This record gives sequence, structure tokens and C-alpha cells, in this order.
Amino acid sequence: MTVRWASIFGWAAYAGLVLVALGLSSYFAFSFFVRSGVTAVPSIEGLAAAEAEARVRDHGLRLTWRQGEERYDEGVPVDHVVLQSPAAGNLVKRGAAVEAVRSLGEELVEVPDVRGEALQAAQVTLAGSGLGVGVTIGIYRSGGKPGTVAEQKPLPGTRVGASTPVELFLCLEDPSETYLMPDLVYRSYGEVERFFDRRSFRLGSVKFETYEGIGPGVVLRQFPLPGHPLRRHDVISLVVTTVEEEI
Repeated sequence: MTVRWASIFGWAAYAGLVLVALGLSSYFAFSFFVRSGVTAVPSIEGLAAAEAEARVRDHGLRLTWRQGEERYDEGVPVDHVVLQSPAAGNLVKRGAAVEAVRSLGEELVEVPDVRGEALQAAQVTLAGSGLGVGVTIGIYRSGGKPGTVAEQKPLPGTRVGASTPVELFLCLEDPSETYLMPDLVYRSYGEVERFFDRRSFRLGSVKFETYEGIGPGVVLRQFPLPGHPLRRHDVISLVVTTVEEEI
């Protein structure tokens, strides 16, 4: 029994000595590693260029910039570090280089001129420039074509961040340019045509049909109906009598 316990204690003492030896070797290895001039890479991402260079220098390292790899980043101001290598916390020898990439800040695009374009065309133009359409507001603009962009905000040529919404002010029809449709039934088609042409209205569909007892060239039906509001861009449709065919 005594021999057995002695054996157990012997193995325990041996294991303890092994652990102590490992601990001492790790300690001396680490101490040698530190004394050999090794330091941890500091964190410089997000710092201004001058501040980043000073921090790297304080750790006995040197900062180099990756040329041609600058990148846009809306979260990092211009001329600040957007990326570093090695990453912070890595152990490197003193005098080693830490590479950094400069930020170009938020990417800016030039606002195109969409004034005079219809809403759908303006949307396509803005989307092609990486911008969006913001609030659309209707305004009265003398001489402006209804439904087209009269003004925009920001103004053309302004440089803004990508995806910035552009407010559009669309021309509305001038209420002073609204008329009442006259009664054209039983009037001469030639006179009606000249009347609207002189006033810059346009005739659309004109159909001809025979009507017993009424000579050719007389208006039988109309659209819009008499008394209906009429604007210059509205299409006027007529049904007019024609010569009755002989059998």
C-alpha cells in the first residue's frame, strides 16, 4: 500500500515539474520575443492622416499609403484611414510598415438638368445618374407644358451624395386656359374646323356617316359635349354627315 501511494506521489511530482518547466519556457520565450523588438499594431482606421502617422510612429512603426486604392466611404471623412493592414492587434517587428488606404469621403454625383422633361423621362434621367425622385409639387407656370418639370431642387450642376432625392416642381394647367365646349351640332364642319384651328385647338377623330334629310358636311355629334370644360390639349371628336350613296 505504501509503495502504491509513493508511486502516485512520484507521478504527481513529475507532472508538476513538467508544468513548471513549460510555464518557465513560455515566459522566457515571450520575454525574448518582446525584447527582440516586437510591438502590437495600433488601430488607425477612422483617424486623420496626420494622426494615424503619429500613432504608428509612436509604436516604432512606419505608415505607407496604398496609391491608387483610395475608396469612397460615406462613413469616413476625406483623407482619413478607411482600411489598414495588418489589422490592429497583430504583433510585428518594430520598423515594419503598416499599410493604409485613404478615404475619398462620400461619393458625389452631379445633378442633371431635367427641366422641361415629362415626369417619367425625368425619373429615368435621375435614376441614370444614381439619384432618386423626391417630393413632386404642382405649380402654375406661364407658358409651361402641363406635366413637365418647371423647376428642380437641388439645381442642375449641384454635386450631392448618391441616391439623394431630387424634388420636382411640375407644371399644372393654368385654370385661366380652361374653356366651355360650344354646341357644334348642325353647324358646318368647315366652319368648326377653321374656328378651332385659329384658336390652337386640335380636332381628333372625325367620322363621316349619312343622315337622311341633312346635307353633307354638317356636325351630327360631338365629344366633349356642349358645356364641358375644354383645354387646349383635349381631343375633340366629331361625327359629320357625308353624301348619301345612290343605289
